[in-house]
Amino acid sequence: MALPPQAGVGFKPQHFKAIRATCPDLGFFEIHAENFMGAGGAPHAMLAALRQDYAISIHGVGLSIGGSSLDPGHLARVKALCDRYQPDSFSEHLAWSSHGNEYLNDLLPLPYTPETLNRVCEHVDHVQEVLRRRMLLENPATYVTFADSTIPETEFMAMIARRTGCGLLLDVNNVFVSCTNHRSDPLDWLGGFPLELVGEIHLGGHDEEELPSGPLLIDAHGREVAEPVWALYGQVLDRAGPLPTLVEWDNDIPEWPVLKAEADRASSMLADRRQHAAAQ
Repeated sequence: MALPPQAGVGFKPQHFKAIRATCPDLGFFEIHAENFMGAGGAPHAMLAALRQDYAISIHGVGLSIGGSSLDPGHLARVKALCDRYQPDSFSEHLAWSSHGNEYLNDLLPLPYTPETLNRVCEHVDHVQEVLRRRMLLENPATYVTFADSTIPETEFMAMIARRTGCGLLLDVNNVFVSCTNHRSDPLDWLGGFPLELVGEIHLGGHDEEELPSGPLLIDAHGREVAEPVWALYGQVLDRAGPLPTLVEWDNDIPEWPVLKAEADRASSMLADRRQHAAAQ
């Protein structure tokens, strides 16, 4: 299964009534796996209703793919959720978020070294074997780099995908955030990224703080997508063609029409690329 090359949004329970009342023309809804690991209740009732009418993407935030080891209990819960809803896509982050029995509630960066590469590939292989499905791996938003990194991030992700058979999730906002923070060019970053392996795109808002050294961007998911990120997204579509595109808004969640307007903008850009391709 795969997501349709249309726009989708992250599902928030407070939007459920508006979604059911308006039946929006969207390609899919995405959920965070960790919000649906209970056995029942209102969250599952709403998700089951959505699943009847829309494609579903499950996005994990707690597997800690880059950590020292995977939590078998957490992975079993992810598998149960995927078995229950048979999502059209499952994805996780190239990051670590746990140490031993401690969960740190953050997506922390990794040094890009051969040792890390081997560990991440082992974990991706194991997740795909347990879930019996191909997963997508998302590029992180980063605020520091490691002196001992020896592999460029884009090459690191391409090597993981080609060794494990997983796909990639391109978070365009994360590219812009990371490159701004590290004073590098996001177009150069995209030039080294294997767009042919991308199964989904993420867009989201970020916060900005001005430091003496320049701007610091935070991947906060609490506002509209910034104009430079829309422009970068357009560059991606020009190179790769229409791809499933999610608008993330996880904090300071707006009323449904505001989120829908962001998805409509992505839909319009996707439609423009389809029309251009058809005219050629």
